[in-house]
Amino acid sequence: MAREAPPPSTPSDPLERWNDALTTLQLLQLDPFGFGGVCLCAPHGPVRERWLQALAGLGLGLIKVPGSVDSERLLGGIDLAHTLQTGQLHLQAGLLQQADQGLVCLPMAERLSPALLAPLVQALEQGQVPPNRHSAAPTPTRFGVVALDESLPDEPSVGAALAERLGVWLDLHELSPSDIHAAWQGDSESEGLQIRLSPGALARAREQLPQVQATDEQLQALCAAALGLGIGSLRVPSLALRVACGHAALNGRSTLDADDLGFAARCVLAPRATQWPAEPSAQESEAAPPEDATPPPEPPEPPDDSDQAPENDAAKDKDPDTAPPPEQNAEPSAEDLQEMMVAAALASLPPHMLDALMTRQGAASHNTSGRSGQTRAGSQRGRPLPPRPGRPGGQARLHVLATLRAAAPKQRLRQAHSSGRVAIRAEDFHIQRYQQRASSCLILALDASGSAALQRLAEAKGAVELLLQQSYARRDSVCIVAFRGAQAQLLLPMTRSLVRAKRAMTGLPGGGGTPLALALKMAHEQAAQLQRQGVTPILVVLSDGRANVTLQGLGGRAQAQLDAQSWGQQWRASGHRALWIDTSMQPDAQAQQLAVTMGASYLPMPQVQSQRMAHAIERVRSPQA
Repeated sequence: MAREAPPPSTPSDPLERWNDALTTLQLLQLDPFGFGGVCLCAPHGPVRERWLQALAGLGLGLIKVPGSVDSERLLGGIDLAHTLQTGQLHLQAGLLQQADQGLVCLPMAERLSPALLAPLVQALEQGQVPPNRHSAAPTPTRFGVVALDESLPDEPSVGAALAERLGVWLDLHELSPSDIHAAWQGDSESEGLQIRLSPGALARAREQLPQVQATDEQLQALCAAALGLGIGSLRVPSLALRVACGHAALNGRSTLDADDLGFAARCVLAPRATQWPAEPSAQESEAAPPEDATPPPEPPEPPDDSDQAPENDAAKDKDPDTAPPPEQNAEPSAEDLQEMMVAAALASLPPHMLDALMTRQGAASHNTSGRSGQTRAGSQRGRPLPPRPGRPGGQARLHVLATLRAAAPKQRLRQAHSSGRVAIRAEDFHIQRYQQRASSCLILALDASGSAALQRLAEAKGAVELLLQQSYARRDSVCIVAFRGAQAQLLLPMTRSLVRAKRAMTGLPGGGGTPLALALKMAHEQAAQLQRQGVTPILVVLSDGRANVTLQGLGGRAQAQLDAQSWGQQWRASGHRALWIDTSMQPDAQAQQLAVTMGASYLPMPQVQSQRMAHAIERVRSPQA
């Protein structure tokens, strides 16, 4: 049986999240690869280690795949040691083949390269390892994935192709050992027996799983809830249904109920949400009853038969007593189920999720650059990448193991010239590669015009100083563009000097017109210059969007808005990330429309809050799936 649900809890309750994490362990025992697997977002610490210890004690085959593994070790290839020892070609099974009917654990999954993710996702999707140069036929294998996401808020998370195929997403960032102590008291041995299903219970649950049925209303509610939360993938409702059916099978049910759908909403739908669900239209709900409540035609008057009248009266008296039971046993509608699932999903969201959803949706919609430093291939330092054929020399160093592996199959042909030693030719050479992180620069476009009141300008200065401190800690650069009056000036070129940046911010005056187009033009020019230097630009605009100065420095609100729209389109075409923070007291459509034109995230902030703005920029730095 599954662990009992905790008592009613507050949104994002630690006890409920830990209970969901333990229930996920039972789902992995029941259906290791049916719902893809688990994406565990948690830093190194006792909470994650406790969960991983419980996972290791389930008796499932757990194969760890490091990020530096090469394709032959992952998919199968030459057994180099045995081949060199015997002089004959010997092949070995890859890690994905060894994980058949078990689990693949991916430490630091957010750092896996696309070259490693592609064959792994293909094998996960198709249930077989694709053929390689040493095997002509694919090898069947079925496995689940446990991806350990250790990324920081300003770093990219697990690749979208893999994350989309993992049914359950768990976030244990805010859990502490004291939080889980209430749910898991005592030593791990006694509780481990409760988490690990007995052979009999596991057999009954697996027998029950194919028999679990979902109604049409429940299927409609799953799809509608996913759509309301901004989830566009059709794979996600299918995974949510599979997880809900597994949860029902663990509890011995053949039909889904509210607990099963609520668990799927918390663990499958809520972490993937990209928007807050739209509020149901009150006007529609109020307008519907009058249409349905039109007075029905009056029934014909009963005949004067005195014997029939009491029967009709008795029937009328009996209706109120017989009507309630069907209503009490009636199944909830699809709309009711959708509201329940959305409420469960929203209750599980951590604080400040509104800002996260707003910035995530805008940042992931159009722009493709702007990570906290893009990556590039190098040959000297960084995270190891798979080697590639090439000649060593200069900064390129020889990868000895890959070179020997390339030369091993050809030794029999070269024996006449090798005199008993391993024969290596230039065509066998492989060179080492590393992934180096490029630096990034935060371009701050600060509105210092008269429409930005002095108090809000002071608030913005304080928030910008906090951003400068965080950028300095990350070794990122900053660039400040201030615009007021009839011009935009480069207040601070790209720098890492915190003292210099603070000095430039201190002497910034306020007042005058709003030359927004000039500011966007200067930001675009700075971004192009930074990109030529190999630096990733990220634009943050703090303005109310009420442009009234044209590119020529003349007044004219209509032309100024057109100029700003034009340069906003050019920024969007460049593909860089951006965040628009609307500082007006009453946000209107002008700033929001400009943000849409730029492909930027939009965040209204009438009172500039340092921490809130810092969190928003961190989310823009980090690309989301």
